[in-house]
Amino acid sequence: MRVEFSVWEEAEPWTAGKFGPQRLPSCSKSGTRPGGWGRGIWLGTGLEMEFDCEGLRRQLGKYKFRDLTVEELKNVNVFFPHFKYSMDTYVFKDSSQKDLLNFTGTIPVMYQGNTYNIPIRFWILDSYPFAPPICFLKPTANMEISVGKHVDAQGRIYLPYLQNWSHPKSVIVGLIKEMIAKFQEELPLYSLPSSDEARQVDLLAYIAKITEGVSGINSKSWANHENKTVNKITVVGGGELGIACTLAISAKGIADRLVLLDLSEGTKGATMDLEIFNLPDVEISKDLSASAHSKVVIFTVNSLGSSQSYLDVVQSNVDMFRALVPALGHYSQHSVLLIASQPVEIMTYVTWKLSAFPANRVIGIGCNLDSQRLQYIITNVLKAQTSGKEVWVIGEQGEDKVLTWSGQEVMSHTSQVQLSNRAMELLRVKGQRSWSVGLSVADMVDSIVNNKKKVHSVSTLAKGYYDINSEVFLSLPCILGISGVSEVIKTTLKEDTVSEKLQSSASSIHGLQQQLKL
Repeated sequence: MRVEFSVWEEAEPWTAGKFGPQRLPSCSKSGTRPGGWGRGIWLGTGLEMEFDCEGLRRQLGKYKFRDLTVEELKNVNVFFPHFKYSMDTYVFKDSSQKDLLNFTGTIPVMYQGNTYNIPIRFWILDSYPFAPPICFLKPTANMEISVGKHVDAQGRIYLPYLQNWSHPKSVIVGLIKEMIAKFQEELPLYSLPSSDEARQVDLLAYIAKITEGVSGINSKSWANHENKTVNKITVVGGGELGIACTLAISAKGIADRLVLLDLSEGTKGATMDLEIFNLPDVEISKDLSASAHSKVVIFTVNSLGSSQSYLDVVQSNVDMFRALVPALGHYSQHSVLLIASQPVEIMTYVTWKLSAFPANRVIGIGCNLDSQRLQYIITNVLKAQTSGKEVWVIGEQGEDKVLTWSGQEVMSHTSQVQLSNRAMELLRVKGQRSWSVGLSVADMVDSIVNNKKKVHSVSTLAKGYYDINSEVFLSLPCILGISGVSEVIKTTLKEDTVSEKLQSSASSIHGLQQQLKL
C-alpha cells in the first residue's frame, strides 16, 4: 500500500552499471590529476570545483560530436553542479553493449507544498546531441515507481520533450525543466512502508538488469486502463502517407477512435485540412501519450534529412525511431506495430529491436499492395482460371521482389510461368501512390483488429524460412489476426528458385543492418 512521503533530503548517489562511478576530484585546466583518470568521472561535489573539460573530452573519444556534448554538459553543470558523471556499460535490448557517458543526481520537484528530490539517471548516446538522452528514475530501497503516463515499470522516463528532440533547440536543461513540470503533476515515486522494503530490494535488483523497454511487470494503476476503447488505432506521421492511412481507415469504419500523431512543426504537416473539416472519431495530436492503449500503431514517418549517402538517410530514420518506438510501445503495450516507413524491411527490424515486442506483433507493409494488385490482374484483367491457387509477391520491396504461388496445382509449370510473367509486366507500370498504400494499410488493419485471419504478404521475421539464418524481415504470406502474425503460409513454387532470391535479399539487408547504430 502507499504511504505519505516524508520530504526527501538530497539523495546519496549510488553505484550503478558495470563499473560504477568513482568519486574523483576534477582536474586543473591542464587536465592532470595525481594517479591519472579512473574509469569514472566525478565532475561535481558539494565543494566548488572546476568543470574538467579536457578530462571529459578524453573519456568521450569515441563520441561523434564530443565538443558539442562537452559544451552542453558544461551548461548542465552550471544549473546542476551536484550531478555525478561516469562512463559505464549500457546494455541495449538486442543484448549489444556500449560504454556510454551517464550522470546521476536529483532534481527538485514541488508536490502538494513539499519539495522532493527525485533521483534520476541520464545516459548520453554517442550520437548526442542529435539523439536524445535515455532517462531513468533511480529509486532507493524505500521508494517504489508509480507507473503512469510518463514512467514505465523499469523507471524509464517518457516525455514530449524527448519525443520531439531536435538539435540545437533541444537541450538537457530544457529537458530537466519539463521533467520537473510533469513530475509536479504526477509524482513518479512513492514511499514504501518498512515491511515492503525487502520486497523492493528484490525489485530493484531485477530493474538493474533491464536498461530499456517494457518487461512483464504490470502496474494496476496503468494496466487497468487497457482496452477501454474497443478498436483504437494510431497513425504516426502527418505527411501524405499518414493522411492517406487516416482517411482510408476512417472510410472503412474500422476504428472506434483514430489518433493521428502529427510530429511536424507549425503548419508544415498536412493535417490542417483535417482539423478544419473535423472528421468524426479522428483526433489530431502532437503528444505521443494520446496513442495510449491502441490496438494498432502505424508508422508512416520518414526523416527528411539532407544526408548524402543511403546509409546516412537510413541512420537518420533510425535516430528518429529511437525516440518514438520505446515511448509508443510503452503507451500501447499490447498493440501490433505496423511499419510503412522506408526502407520497410529495415525499419521493421529496427522497430522490433527498439520495442522489444515479440516478432509476431511487429509487421511491415511489405509486398501486400503488390500481391493484392497481382491477384486482381490475374483474375480480372487476364481472366485466368486459377481455382485453388493464390499468387503472392514476397521478399523485398522493389526490383528484388519474388512471385510465388500457393495452393493446389491446377496448371502446368510452363503455363504458370507464362501467366506470372505477363501479370508482372502489367504490375510494373503501376506506381505506389500514398492513397493506394493507405488503402492497403487499412485492409491489413481491418484484418488485425477484427481478427479476420486473412492472408497478407507482409514483412515478418524471416529467420528459419527458406534457409535464412539472419534476423531480417522479408515479405511472406502471413495470416493476420488480433495478435499480428499467427502463421506463415508455405508456397509451392520450386523452393530452390525462391530460396536463392530470398537469401540474396536477406544477405544485403543484413549487411546494411550491421552498419546501423541502434
